[in-house]
Amino acid sequence: MMSADAQTVLLIGLDGYGRQHLKNLQRLAERGTARLVAGVSLSDPGPEVRGDIPVYRTLAEVQQAGHQPDVVIVSTPISTHFELALSAVQMGADVLLEKPPTATLDQHRRLCAAAEEAGRLVQVGFQSLGSHALETIEALFDGVWAPPGLGSGAGAGPSGTGAEASEDRQPEAGSRPGSGLPEHRRSEGSTLGRGTLGALRAVGATGLWLRTESYYQRARWAGRRVLDGQQVVDGVVTNPLAHAVATALRIAGAAAEEDLDQLECELHHAHQIEADDTSLVRIRTASGIPVTAALTLCAPEQQDPWVSIYGTEGYAEFFYTRDELVVHPNGQSQQRLSFGRTDLLENLLQVRRGEAERLLSPLEGHGPFMHVLEAVRTADDPRPIPAELLQFAGDGGERHPIVPGIERFAARAVKAPSSFSSLGAPWAAEPELEGSLSVRTQGRSVPVADLRSGADISPTDSPRPFLDAVRTLGEVIVSDQQPEDHTWHLGVGVALQDVSGNNFWGGRTYTREAGRYVWRRDHGRILATGTQIEEHDGGQLLRQQLDWIAASGSAVLREQREVRVTAGGEEGWSMDFSFALTPAADQPVSLGSPGSNGRIGGGYGGFFWRLPHLEDALILTAEAEGEDGVHGTVTDWLAISAEFAPLPHRRGHGGPATVLLLRGAGEGPGASGSCGDPGSFGDQPPAPNPDPWFVRHSGYPGAGMSLAWDTALELAPGQQVRRSLRAVVLDGRRTVQELVRLADSLL
Repeated sequence: MMSADAQTVLLIGLDGYGRQHLKNLQRLAERGTARLVAGVSLSDPGPEVRGDIPVYRTLAEVQQAGHQPDVVIVSTPISTHFELALSAVQMGADVLLEKPPTATLDQHRRLCAAAEEAGRLVQVGFQSLGSHALETIEALFDGVWAPPGLGSGAGAGPSGTGAEASEDRQPEAGSRPGSGLPEHRRSEGSTLGRGTLGALRAVGATGLWLRTESYYQRARWAGRRVLDGQQVVDGVVTNPLAHAVATALRIAGAAAEEDLDQLECELHHAHQIEADDTSLVRIRTASGIPVTAALTLCAPEQQDPWVSIYGTEGYAEFFYTRDELVVHPNGQSQQRLSFGRTDLLENLLQVRRGEAERLLSPLEGHGPFMHVLEAVRTADDPRPIPAELLQFAGDGGERHPIVPGIERFAARAVKAPSSFSSLGAPWAAEPELEGSLSVRTQGRSVPVADLRSGADISPTDSPRPFLDAVRTLGEVIVSDQQPEDHTWHLGVGVALQDVSGNNFWGGRTYTREAGRYVWRRDHGRILATGTQIEEHDGGQLLRQQLDWIAASGSAVLREQREVRVTAGGEEGWSMDFSFALTPAADQPVSLGSPGSNGRIGGGYGGFFWRLPHLEDALILTAEAEGEDGVHGTVTDWLAISAEFAPLPHRRGHGGPATVLLLRGAGEGPGASGSCGDPGSFGDQPPAPNPDPWFVRHSGYPGAGMSLAWDTALELAPGQQVRRSLRAVVLDGRRTVQELVRLADSLL
């Protein structure tokens, strides 16, 4: 029986998502808290759907009929939100406004001002913000942000280089003693407490949805940016997966316009529409938290979207459509928690009755989201993804495009964080290049590697120049960069994790004091101060002068690097790679690694080549075979022959290939040779490069030479350490016997 205290509701929009509101209103009516008194719709679904209520065509007709509803629900196309919500506020009603709240940032500001002036409440229908998981997520992190609207504390800096967890907060009233989490939100047997995941360092949203052609045929405004002169902005970022963006922003503590510092977006579409359907948004909050949203409606299959929340002591994944939180604390088993949700209409009614203190999704709290919408709205038209880069499935209205590899591109973008362009997605804008290296074979120039500056790499991945898209003459890609397992692995180059306390490798730092990897504000970057590419018989020579810039901003090392590429017949080419490091100031410099800091077998650093995924790999030296057999050895050569399986790339493809690494020369600390002129290895024949091979395959594919395997190298002012090697890159696989013969012929 309907209660006399039930608040009256007018629903604008009885079709589409309005049907969900009708079901919810029926539920609330049965509880005696709300009563639907009228509807506004251009089409009447009939009393069997809407119940026994009058239906009007306009809000003006509602007013003329004398209705004065307590609450107006606006569930209509995006372009109509502002005018309808504004009219509802002006007629004295509180409003539940479907997302996105308005079609422009200016409209949002004007609606906020009008609601404040009228003293009305406006709740935005981001239903995920009613999840009870949000309070637990906040409690898992310590030292970065306070509840939305209450300011930010100390925490992560650029790219989430988060500080160590700050002083513990006291448990709130109602918490279980010793748990630190609200009792009714902890699962049985949970060991989670306040600050379990340390300091918040980054937030990412991933949406992998699938939309068919019929989805865009359902309404004139579907997939449009502008319709009949009205802003629509019906793209993946601002409508279908807008919840992902809004939820990520809320978790990152961005609730006011001034909470955003940087914002950029990449917009693409594979469907034949105006708006975007495969996009990436990169944000940095005023407190330094990077927020990345990688979203598509062109996945091979639909998945529940999620928000990834990264801390200094683990991470969590929030599957907001099902209110499920999966927590991954460092050194502990994952824990899966399920939560309830407060309905946003119910919350609005409770606030009106004084039974709740605040709206869970207030209009004024979505300034950051509206800045994202405005950036999308005012951006250049989304880039179409060419049909030749797509796959298609389904027939008729169920036909839909698939962007190959989108799941892995999205994972990398969120984890790094990075952009589709920087990751080398073939349909995205090409990343900025410093040049390319080519060999001459059969009278033509064949590019074999791209030269990247690293300027677009996340600060916590230690930006540095590297060779990208290294490939065979047959265009098999044999290098990788920013993979999701180690986003700081960058193609072919030079990197060290401990240079007098500065991390030029990226990611966490292994310290002897902690006996483990920890996040520190110690990331450096390597800048090219000079780059020259010269022609020579058979190929090109790259000369680079580089400064290694410490976390403090001062140069700690100077490097001279040479890379010579030369054709070696129809099936391959060779690369002679050398580098020399010298202290940049009148102070000694220590060159170390996790191995020199106590991690057994973790002596990586120096020359490193990140490989793409390998299938059926043969890993070989003259003395041993397999990862365990060759890792840490000092042999004349190392060979890797496999099926290379990179992500889709504009420069090439996967296939069979072989990479043969041949030990070169070494001078300075750790080697027995003397240091000569920077352009040569001295007048006397240099000693062999003494660095052990560093090889990984089971965990991730990569190979390098370890400059500081288990002992740091100490460079005095003016002293230099130099290393070189040769790489031979071949199309096709090679047998053990073929590799041995080839290596012997080149030594």
